[in-house]
Amino acid sequence: MSGKKIVITGGPGTGKSTIINELIKRNFICMPEISRDVTIKAQNEGVDQLFLSNPLLFSELLLKGRKEQYDKSTALNSDIIFFDRGIPDVLAYMDYIGDAYPKSFINTTRANAYNSIFILKPWKAIYKSDNERYENFEQAKEIYKHLLNTYKDYNYTPIDVPFGTVEERTNFILNTLDIK
Repeated sequence: MSGKKIVITGGPGTGKSTIINELIKRNFICMPEISRDVTIKAQNEGVDQLFLSNPLLFSELLLKGRKEQYDKSTALNSDIIFFDRGIPDVLAYMDYIGDAYPKSFINTTRANAYNSIFILKPWKAIYKSDNERYENFEQAKEIYKHLLNTYKDYNYTPIDVPFGTVEERTNFILNTLDIK
């Protein structure tokens, strides 16, 4: 199992980062979600929600950051690396809001393949809005549909992670990957 790249994706507030944190606790190498960093940096520069005010710029910054994570992961000497969202997520969000994006987004998505995609469905019981997460639960459900369709459009077969405790969800992912 040499250098497998595994994405954990899903709409906002589905538990992705919680699972990533659990994987980190279990000593797996993980690439964190970077959209919060981009959002907070923009807020510090006086832009409340960069994704809403300039979605293309926000998405360009995300695409650049996720590509850097991908490249960094390739240089690591690790059998498996988990990603809190993947490059195709950028396209899914742009499709969700109905904005066009340059062909370079598509080319970057095609040129940087992942081995497995795990997707988390919207889960009302754990969903919370916060300072960087502007979406409500209904929007989270729509974003989930766009993520699922985008990954399928790029020939991935997303694996649905069932609801459960963080330990159960993490174990499901590891068992599916046959990692002990």
